[in-house]
Amino acid sequence: MKPVNRSPAAPGVLLVNPWIHDFAAFDYWARPMGLLLLAALLRRHGVRVDFIDCLDRFHPRSPVAAKTKPDGRGPYFKTPLPKPALLAGVPRTWSRYGIRPEWLRRDLAAIPKPDLILVTSLMTYWYPGVQETIVELRRAFGDVPLALGGIYATLCPDHARKVSGADQVLSGPGEAVIFDLLADYTGWRVTPGFDPARLDTYPWPAFDLQRQLPYVPLLTGRGCPFRCAYCAGFILEPKLRRRSPESVVEEMLYWHRGFGVRNFALYDDAFLVDAERHALPLLEKIAALGLDLAFHTPNALHLRGIDREVARLLLRAGFRTIRLGLETTAFEQRGQLDAKVTEEQFRTAVENLKRAGFQARQVGAYLLAGLPGQSFRAVARSIQVVKEAGITPVLAHYSPIPGTRLWSRALEASPYDLESDPLLTNNAIFPCRRRGFSWQDLGRLKSLCRG
Repeated sequence: MKPVNRSPAAPGVLLVNPWIHDFAAFDYWARPMGLLLLAALLRRHGVRVDFIDCLDRFHPRSPVAAKTKPDGRGPYFKTPLPKPALLAGVPRTWSRYGIRPEWLRRDLAAIPKPDLILVTSLMTYWYPGVQETIVELRRAFGDVPLALGGIYATLCPDHARKVSGADQVLSGPGEAVIFDLLADYTGWRVTPGFDPARLDTYPWPAFDLQRQLPYVPLLTGRGCPFRCAYCAGFILEPKLRRRSPESVVEEMLYWHRGFGVRNFALYDDAFLVDAERHALPLLEKIAALGLDLAFHTPNALHLRGIDREVARLLLRAGFRTIRLGLETTAFEQRGQLDAKVTEEQFRTAVENLKRAGFQARQVGAYLLAGLPGQSFRAVARSIQVVKEAGITPVLAHYSPIPGTRLWSRALEASPYDLESDPLLTNNAIFPCRRRGFSWQDLGRLKSLCRG
């Protein structure tokens, strides 16, 4: 039975961003945006909020903050760990990324005991970091109810219920259930003061809960109309919703003027879809401000939306890191993956960006490596085509995702039992690489990208 606190006083909620356990991790403008949105919603409604970030690069005991790049990115502190038995044969070092456990224990001891704990999750194969985090939270706060949400919880809910240690596993956007959850566990009820269907009624994510703000992620919309075979976006956000340009600019100015933020990472999955009614008005407003800001697109832009006007406005608005969702240059076969772009659209978009004034080092095209049945030669050819176009190839290692169209092909192609454990979908081990596609070949591909 769920513990219920019948106190009429507003409860306290602890929100936690867990550790990562993996062969590699780096802060490429990554923030727990969904968790910090929940923090903002709770705070708006009078709930006492505390936030612990196990990945905090700016923890006072961490030495890595000094390695922060001018654009805000930087390495996580890491501690080598024994490899999980399933991954014992992988010739790489397994590590915990984030603060040391003893730092976490001291931080937890310094905050009031919460009435409810919310933990988020990202990659499905990062669940060991979630497990370790929850063990520490149990040690600190005993039987305080704990709910797990996020990507892993949504895509692998049965596995999460079995192994995470959470009292409850939540699938889908947390804002739809957060106040019911609070009522169930604490007895405290409130009428939500926002409309879940209208993004402009949401508060801005509580990025101010972080120690430092080297950058801020921005979402101008949620969801994507495409159904790419390798992507879980339609599962996580099944409907495309948009904010008004005015709302986005107001948030951006708030972080810039109040906190000195200059770097913004665009988290949208479909920023340039219907650009005339969404992206173009927003870019024009940003450009008209004349501020010295830098924008980055780690989630990639859709190539076919980049006409001459869009390219020109991206440059004027201050976009500095352009990533394009190309995935492969085997255009005659890409119907098996997506319907996003033709060869002509790729070359036209690149030419428009170059004509607008973007340099090769600023524009990168993501190329998927390790797809089911994909050969070394196919990836090498894609790298060459991108380089010949005058921009930078960026390898994106394929990770099989349950619920996507490519999942069944991944199960057939992989030498691993992918359904048995999310660890085996880790893109660092290239779980679907073709026979004869060796670890040495992967190193050669990285060299081709650099050369």
